[in-house]
Amino acid sequence: MGTQTINSTDKRAKMYVKKGDTVYVISGKEKGKTGKVLKVLRSKNTALVEKLNIVKRHQRPTQANPSGGIVEKEAPIHVSNLMLFDRQRKNLPE
Repeated sequence: MGTQTINSTDKRAKMYVKKGDTVYVISGKEKGKTGKVLKVLRSKNTALVEKLNIVKRHQRPTQANPSGGIVEKEAPIHVSNLMLFDRQRKNLPE
């Protein structure tokens, strides 16, 4: 039998936010706002938060979107700038 080796090249941090969690933004241009996590990108240690960090992207016309144009969508926020939000305790930083 062979021995197993643990892959030590994995640099991803433990994620404390999950899809569906309500988070509070503690720094950046969206500081002080809350939102729901739509998606967590573990490889980049970021998360997409609903209606926060909106960016405009130019869309080429396709069959799905024949007119093309400028589309607004959420951009990822680094998890170090997010904090879990508890509505009952109102755990906001001062």
